Amino acid sequence: MDKKLIGIDLGGTTIKFAILTAGGDVQQKWSLETNVLDDGSHIVPDIIESINHRISLYEMKHDDFIGIGMGTPGSVDIKKGTVIGAYNLNWTKKQNVKAQIEEATGIPFVLDNDANVAALGERWKGAGENNPDVVFITLGTGVGGGIIAEGNLLHGVNGCAGEIGHVTVDPGGFECTCGKRGCLETVSSATGVVRVARHMSEEYAGDSQLKQAIDDGQDVSSKDVFDYAQANDSFALMVVERVCYFLGLAVGNIGNTLNPSSIVIGGGVSAAGEFLRSRVQKYFEEFTFPEVRNSTQIKLAQLGNEAGVIGAASLALQFMEKE
Repeated sequence: MDKKLIGIDLGGTTIKFAILTAGGDVQQKWSLETNVLDDGSHIVPDIIESINHRISLYEMKHDDFIGIGMGTPGSVDIKKGTVIGAYNLNWTKKQNVKAQIEEATGIPFVLDNDANVAALGERWKGAGENNPDVVFITLGTGVGGGIIAEGNLLHGVNGCAGEIGHVTVDPGGFECTCGKRGCLETVSSATGVVRVARHMSEEYAGDSQLKQAIDDGQDVSSKDVFDYAQANDSFALMVVERVCYFLGLAVGNIGNTLNPSSIVIGGGVSAAGEFLRSRVQKYFEEFTFPEVRNSTQIKLAQLGNEAGVIGAASLALQFMEKE
């Protein structure tokens, strides 16, 4: 039997698992609720129990597997296989994830930051078309990213490469959770889009359902902003244009710096689809020079929720090949 891969996508509410072929085809999928109680001390034991249970359920053996890969929030030491500072998991102290999982399953294990892992997934089986130069940006509650250059995932000297959410696009703009101002995350994440809408609504005097909803104190989401814009709400269109300007500025600078074959946009905000992509493309073209403009494509992510588990499996495959 051909050996398999296990991919794990560890999130604050759900842990997703998949068994994949070495070619990246998903064969089995399942998930667990993430138990973050007691300083997140149940998370790793739950992962171990779930893997061992599924392996016996499918009448497989541990040596049927090439390796296990996992994407996790927080700061990751890839060599040691540890995680610290994953606050949505209540992991404030260093977690020795690799040592525990390898000991309990007997399968080689590797982990990386969740945005990096999603980038690997989109590069391998999604919009990146397995090209060696791909940048992935995920627009969710925050803005994350991953950079694959000449086939290698970039980590930087302190593991901070690919933190596209903290590229400054609006000097002196909104304060970011990172402590500085004007980060892409403050204007293009799901919460950022709403922040831009609320800020711009103060000066907008025209007729607009979005403006009315904000003034009435309604709970407005980024999806609402894009829905109103697609319904031709004049104020919502202004907000979307502003958000896409900032996004286009960031991806233009990334294009000029790295010249990847594609910059792939994923995450919840990207559900706006071509409506978002085409506007980002317009500003990307404005902020890039011709050689980059004509060779780097702006694309929408294709894998959705599966990017994490597929990328984690890809991570395991790459890691084991290097060993």
